[in-house]
Amino acid sequence: MPRRSWVLWAAAALTAVAPALLFWVVSVVTGDDGSRTYITMFQRSCLGWDIHNQILLWVYPVKAFPLFSYGGAPLIVLGFVGWCLSLRGGRAGLGRILGRCVAVVLLALGLPDFLLPTLDVALGPVCLDAWGPPERFSTQIAWGLYDCVAPVLVLFAVRVPRRAYIRRGPVIRTTAAVLAVTAVVLLPAASAPPGRVSGERELDCAGFGDGTVTGLSAADKRFLCTVRGHDRPYDLGVEGWDEVSDQDVLAQGRHLCALATRHGGDIAARAVSEAPQASLAGALADLCPAVAGAQQAEADRRQAESDAYVAQKERACAAHPRHRPKVLPVRQRRATMWTEFWTIDGWEEGYEGEGDPPDLVEDLVGGGRGTLAIWAADEVGHACVTAESYTRRPPPETRGWEEVVEVGYESPTGALALSDGDGTRLRGLTTRGPGSYRVRVHLRGRELVYQVAYPPDGAVELLVQVFPGTAKKPVVYK
Repeated sequence: MPRRSWVLWAAAALTAVAPALLFWVVSVVTGDDGSRTYITMFQRSCLGWDIHNQILLWVYPVKAFPLFSYGGAPLIVLGFVGWCLSLRGGRAGLGRILGRCVAVVLLALGLPDFLLPTLDVALGPVCLDAWGPPERFSTQIAWGLYDCVAPVLVLFAVRVPRRAYIRRGPVIRTTAAVLAVTAVVLLPAASAPPGRVSGERELDCAGFGDGTVTGLSAADKRFLCTVRGHDRPYDLGVEGWDEVSDQDVLAQGRHLCALATRHGGDIAARAVSEAPQASLAGALADLCPAVAGAQQAEADRRQAESDAYVAQKERACAAHPRHRPKVLPVRQRRATMWTEFWTIDGWEEGYEGEGDPPDLVEDLVGGGRGTLAIWAADEVGHACVTAESYTRRPPPETRGWEEVVEVGYESPTGALALSDGDGTRLRGLTTRGPGSYRVRVHLRGRELVYQVAYPPDGAVELLVQVFPGTAKKPVVYK
């Protein structure tokens, strides 16, 4: 194995990885991760810029693949291993082919960053505004040239040195391959109509199958629908992007997706949240699998936490002894009920939210026509509720309860049910259909809730007894 080739392979790998190492050192020393992105609202059609926006759709996902990280250093190392094994096996030609393939791939990824701005410069100064300020344009040209150094070193590493001048067949073939790959990638993109801003019907945002836009994936269309505010009623979309062309929106979305993918799909990562196109992050899950996966994982985690939290409170309520009434009720129901506004409510169909909620007697229970309210928590919390229905008045019970209050209630439909903010309903409380009833509420645990910021699970217990009665005045037993 020639020493010259070893040195060139090593130089190629170091050249590829050097920028990443430099940026890492700078970020450690200064605390700046070096993420800088330029966004433009350039609307003119320029060949180089239009092609650049099209190839972003596939270049950034490819560059995000681990094999192409660190400037393609892993790919260069892999090619070097293949070259070494080929030489040891006596198949030098195969080694040269592997090295040239590595170089062609890296050149195909790096050359557009140099060639496309140069193309627009050649076409005239008008299109330079698309590439940003002069310093950014110069930086892109410089990095585009730098990215070509490593693959060129690989080509020299696998080249067989000859003392006499001969026709450079392998070099010519390699150059032709690079040009062919570039043409395959760039020419279809150049034929795409620039500046198109598709409407709601064209994108088929409603899902009725009447879309007319072609050449876009379902994910692309969903992303555009969300950005333009067509995906749900009353959504105004992402401000500032409604007049930007489809290809520019998708290109910037792909760029933001690449940033988020490098940070595990986290759109709250600093590199994503500080990017110029960060306003697109809210719609990025439609376009970016990494973001969608991260958001789904977070939603699953939160749901699991919520389920575990609710289960813990329900176990605490279930641990309380069941109430043993002095008179057998028609039915008895138990439930853990939740509130975010102090009370759990009783409603009958057609009377939900009708009028003002009833005033609470002794800040415990209030009844009206078709409406009932029972205190359950200090604004937000849960209570262990037992509801009992009777056909006649049960004897009062005060022992073991801190508060006992009874009020009148008028049932217009005979179908009173207690409801909480979590969807739990205790039905069948009125036993004789429409008419006059009394509601007696027993409570313990209120003082503990007021005394500590985080009371024990199941601290509030409520016993609600509903029975026929025509009396209107409230009665405070305790």
